[in-house]
Amino acid sequence: MYDTILVPLDGSGPSDAALAEALDLAQAVDATVHALYIVDERVLHATQLDAGGLVRAYEKEGDRIVSKATEAGEETGVEVVTAVEHGSPHRGILRYADEHDVDLIVMGTHGRRGLERYLIGSVTERVLRMADIPILTIRGEDSPVASE
Repeated sequence: MYDTILVPLDGSGPSDAALAEALDLAQAVDATVHALYIVDERVLHATQLDAGGLVRAYEKEGDRIVSKATEAGEETGVEVVTAVEHGSPHRGILRYADEHDVDLIVMGTHGRRGLERYLIGSVTERVLRMADIPILTIRGEDSPVASE
């Protein structure tokens, strides 16, 4: 059914909830989880700050986040493959899924609405619209919709 499960991570509550769900599912179906962090270069180019230092800081943060996924995998007995990549988050997720023959993407969602959703956008929504494989979305406990 699912041999390879991709979970994009950003360090948020919904992202952590998605990782937990991906690990539970992987444990049940004997799948491998791929934990992916994307360094959003669009933000880096827009800031025009010390790009080299900022890139290294984001890479370090990404390494920390995917390392936590590896630890969680070890605790549950699930193999976790990690990657820190660069680019536009939704495009990077879709590219990674294609290159690694991913069977399922498990993503956290913040549950934003209205103007905030319009202004910030949603990586999950873009992936949902563009992917040709199944996607399981998980709302984190800190989601505004989940707390209503």
